[in-house]
Amino acid sequence: MKKTFLIMAVTSTLATFAQDQKSNSIQYPQTNKGTTVDVYFNSKVSDPYRWLEDDKSAETGAWVKAQNKVTYDYLAQIPFRDVLKARMEKLWNYEKIGAPFKEGEFTYYYKNNGLQNQSVLYRKDAQGNETIFLDPNTFSKDGTTSLGGLDFSKDGSKVAYAISEGGSDWRKVIIMDAVSQKIVEDTIVDVKFSGVSWKGNEGFYYSSYDKPEGSELSAKTDQHKLYFHKLGTAQKTDKLIFGADKKRRYVGGSVTDDNRYLVITAANSTYGNELYIKDLSKANSPIVTLVDNFNSANSVIENEGSKLFIVTDLDAPNRRIVTADLNNAKPQSWKNFIAETENVLSPSTGGGYFFANYMQDAVSVVKQYDYSGKMIREIELPGIGTAAGFGGKKKEKTLYYSFANYITPGSTFSFETETGTSAVYQKPKVDFDSEQYESKQVFYTSKDGTKIPMIITHKKGLTLDGTNPTMLYGYGGFNISLTPSFSIANAVWMENGGVYAVPNLRGGGEYGKKWHDAGTKMQKQNVFDDFIAAAEYLIAEKYTSPNYLAIRGGSNGGLLVGATMTQRPELMKVALPAVGVLDMLRYHTFTAGAGWGYDYGTAQDSMEMFDYLKAYSPVHNIQKGIQYPATMITTGDHDDRVVPAHSFKFAAELQEKQTGANPVLIRIDINAGHGAGKSVAATIQENVDIQAFTFYNMRVVILPKLE
Repeated sequence: MKKTFLIMAVTSTLATFAQDQKSNSIQYPQTNKGTTVDVYFNSKVSDPYRWLEDDKSAETGAWVKAQNKVTYDYLAQIPFRDVLKARMEKLWNYEKIGAPFKEGEFTYYYKNNGLQNQSVLYRKDAQGNETIFLDPNTFSKDGTTSLGGLDFSKDGSKVAYAISEGGSDWRKVIIMDAVSQKIVEDTIVDVKFSGVSWKGNEGFYYSSYDKPEGSELSAKTDQHKLYFHKLGTAQKTDKLIFGADKKRRYVGGSVTDDNRYLVITAANSTYGNELYIKDLSKANSPIVTLVDNFNSANSVIENEGSKLFIVTDLDAPNRRIVTADLNNAKPQSWKNFIAETENVLSPSTGGGYFFANYMQDAVSVVKQYDYSGKMIREIELPGIGTAAGFGGKKKEKTLYYSFANYITPGSTFSFETETGTSAVYQKPKVDFDSEQYESKQVFYTSKDGTKIPMIITHKKGLTLDGTNPTMLYGYGGFNISLTPSFSIANAVWMENGGVYAVPNLRGGGEYGKKWHDAGTKMQKQNVFDDFIAAAEYLIAEKYTSPNYLAIRGGSNGGLLVGATMTQRPELMKVALPAVGVLDMLRYHTFTAGAGWGYDYGTAQDSMEMFDYLKAYSPVHNIQKGIQYPATMITTGDHDDRVVPAHSFKFAAELQEKQTGANPVLIRIDINAGHGAGKSVAATIQENVDIQAFTFYNMRVVILPKLE
């Protein structure tokens, strides 16, 4: 009976598809056009939807409401949307426990029972008694307020934790007595792009901007400052430590583990930073300059007295660790501690050792070093994938690391620093049989001949006939690397016959600074060419075909999707740009967007840069008379990193100019930001809607999974 029902369901659903194709005429909300025209180097550029940049206006609010109604009405009529949701919730519903860490007399760890919107912070005392320390699920009724960071004082007796409301990057910091769990003073407000770093137990350093004029969700913020808050005093009396002399967009301060030095980093873009240090053991000590330019990326990872260990890509595009004495710490005196190799280095410290985590073709290789620079061992990992962690206090002899890949759910392992042995600490119980899937790396050729790696994951025994639904996911920017990771959403996609492919595009960090730079400014088109070539490879090798290919990416990856779909609309059936940077002429005028200039350049830099940006800017390259793929744009109304106006204007242009029956929808999460801290319920629903929309437009039927 069950098999008969499923066959009937398939027949019925396919009939529904055929009917939809005849009457797939969506009535989009009317989007009024303004008359705004900007002039760049004597070139006039119309911006008819400029009014959508005003996130505080009633008109924009009404437009958001109307667009969401159209989108959710469309999604509601997809017959298998509930099937996808039930399956995703079932897979998601497993206990997740993070690696433990010790602070004061307690051991802390995060735990989620499966479908809790936010993970809960627990702790155990010396006798092993477990209690809830902090439950972010109680911060707000709808789960839109999340924990945005947490830092303990040096002896673990105090804690400062940050909360994010509605997904905003603006934070409030709450100070609590860790032993009694009582809030001890007023909340610190207006903190942004900042951690908290304690000086002993007397107070902490944090960074923020002056509150901008106009909307704090979209107005420009470009002068970051470092402050010190002394416990027991009002925030208005907090001491300004750094950032008053001139504008820097990103400033951070951290205290070394021995509580002796304050390390300050300062940057104007997302790459390259100045480096400063201040001796906290001496009253009124000066701030000493170590690096006085933005031409390299530098950070202090450790110190032994006045001996500093610095991670840098100066004269080492793949990064190295150098040593320097504070009394003579200029770059010309730096000495190699762990030299640069052909693979990109991401180091950590803990247990009295250094751990050099290398990316070798986007997968992890980890080596352990002592403080003399001698390699102790290469750590045997559980397989080929991504290992992260190996950090902790110097006195701890047991550290923890996580390991995952595209078919292996993330597990936590303990690691004994003296013997080099690993043991499973926590292995999740996920209703997913990894043995039925395979993941392999291929190298394909981009337009200019560059070899690009890509990992392709799917069920074993896949038939290469061009009919497999395929999700091509990319990023390609800001020195960020896409390494193998496990996702419940991707597991559901693959269970239903989907292929998941991730290329390591130029602009990312997989092969160091040269790889990053090859996808920036006047070379940004390389990134789009790499992505297009990945799609062409998947089609040529018959993994898929244009009718079964979806492209997806978020933030800079949203730009990637927007540029690719406007340059090669015939190449894919579905496009899924999320929280994308889509207006390349104005991105730098919002919030901290000007800090992305290292990767993009700006329209004000030069006529050549303006022409280059305009040539690929997704908002400016939508043309009438072209059939674009079925598109669902996703964003959050409180995204103050990539403001939703990018997505709003892109949707308006695309809806106006789309030719043919492919839908153009925008799904706008309410009280949500760029993605961090999003509740489990909201995350599941968003992934369900993305997959439902994708399968539906590929005319692929999804049925209940037989038990």
